[in-house]
Amino acid sequence: MDSDINLSRRLLEQFLVVAQEKHFGRAAERLGMSQPPLSQSIQRLERVVGARLFDRGPGGVRPTAAGKVFATDAQRLLDLQTAAVARARRVASGMEGGVRVGYVSLLSHLYLPPMLRAAAEQLPGLRVHLQHDSSAGVIDQVRGGTLDLGFVRDPARLTDDLISTVIATERIAAAVPRDHRLAGATGIDLAELADEDFVLPDPTVLPALAEQLQVACREAGFAPRGIAIADDLSGLFSYVGAGLCVSLAPEGMRELTVDGVCLIPLRGRTGYLDTAVYAIRRPDADAAVIRLLDMATALHATGR
Repeated sequence: MDSDINLSRRLLEQFLVVAQEKHFGRAAERLGMSQPPLSQSIQRLERVVGARLFDRGPGGVRPTAAGKVFATDAQRLLDLQTAAVARARRVASGMEGGVRVGYVSLLSHLYLPPMLRAAAEQLPGLRVHLQHDSSAGVIDQVRGGTLDLGFVRDPARLTDDLISTVIATERIAAAVPRDHRLAGATGIDLAELADEDFVLPDPTVLPALAEQLQVACREAGFAPRGIAIADDLSGLFSYVGAGLCVSLAPEGMRELTVDGVCLIPLRGRTGYLDTAVYAIRRPDADAAVIRLLDMATALHATGR
């Protein structure tokens, strides 16, 4: 093992490009270098790691099992390094640099535009980088440091090492196809959907929303008859818009144009018909992250 070779950023970037291109020639061209030095760099990297990272063949290369695992960790190392540099620059220069913000599907249409406008006006030197992921992915990346701030609907995976703030509370509504018998109603009781087919949130990806739907229906006197499962709200709306079934979704979704879907308010005041949007951060979040969070919270409070 060549212990004198460090895992420099350049070396990790070279490895990732080769893993993506699966060809040393194309990778070298993309990196703006010749092929022999790139091959030598990868060979040195394999000596440092102590494992073969690529299987070589006449048509190119393919990451080994060890290479695939190393590619995931190498990307995480690069992301952490970028985040650390950006954070240090923000602190040193007073709100300059970039903040990485993660969000789950559809939240970007409802809550992020006002925050981005306010940030552009009040913190013109700050660049906000948006990244879409699942709730679990956003939470894990905020915890791991590759995201600075996250917006999620499902808090089931939150632990004490993260700080969460409720920035909005929404009612749950019935989502039915446009040609459904109840589509024109101004409000219904949840029990009126007892005989309908449902698309259900995936309990492994959206455990809080999945449990909320089950409990709300149980309180209304029935168990939802699930014929499909979706791991995000876009998937729920796709099934409903296709006219195949009904579901439950946050009322804020009515602000979006979803073809073929009608959202109907549900009568009743049970707490299981309320859902929240959470902002999450690490306890050591810097001033720029706190400012962005304060903006998002204040904008919702003022109805903007």
